[in-house]
Amino acid sequence: MREAGRSDVKGIVDALCSAFFDDPVAAFVFHYTRYRRVGLAKFFTALLTGYGYIDHGEVWTTGDHMGAAIWLPPPGKTQAGLLDLFKLLPVIPYALSRDSIKVSRLLAKIEASKPREEHWYLSTLGVVPDLQGHGIGSSLIRPVLEKCDSAGMPAYLESSKERNIPFYRSHGFEVVRELSVGRGTPTVWPMIRRPM
Repeated sequence: MREAGRSDVKGIVDALCSAFFDDPVAAFVFHYTRYRRVGLAKFFTALLTGYGYIDHGEVWTTGDHMGAAIWLPPPGKTQAGLLDLFKLLPVIPYALSRDSIKVSRLLAKIEASKPREEHWYLSTLGVVPDLQGHGIGSSLIRPVLEKCDSAGMPAYLESSKERNIPFYRSHGFEVVRELSVGRGTPTVWPMIRRPM
């Protein structure tokens, strides 16, 4: 495991597109399957370069880009500003669907649920499907969890797959609540980890 730089962006984006292709929130946001991979690629590229996570956050990957953990250090952003929203414009054509209003409501609810206290935010953790369950995800998040413990700082994430909750619990995260915006929409589980 190593910290990533700008030369790793394409490899990380490719891995995350594979890891998140069947994710319930990704499927809800990028409703049309034929556009999902392109939409995800534009989203993860915007996250890493437009929002500056690759330069100002902490991004961990493997030597062969089989997974990545994308962290935002404290003080974490609690709300995107107007200029930040422009960075997501390339994503919008791939996210338009009959559920666009519900998507906006869900994303707003997720954003509003973030803790007000300073914390490390695990924005994204993904491993290519064929290698999931082999300890790569644990290795990718370990360096920042160790920083959290030594600094006495909480860590926070939102899990969009219920089956991932036991994995995060094994690393000390606990579910805070369940978020949804109605029938037919995915559930998201905000989770917080207190320093150990």
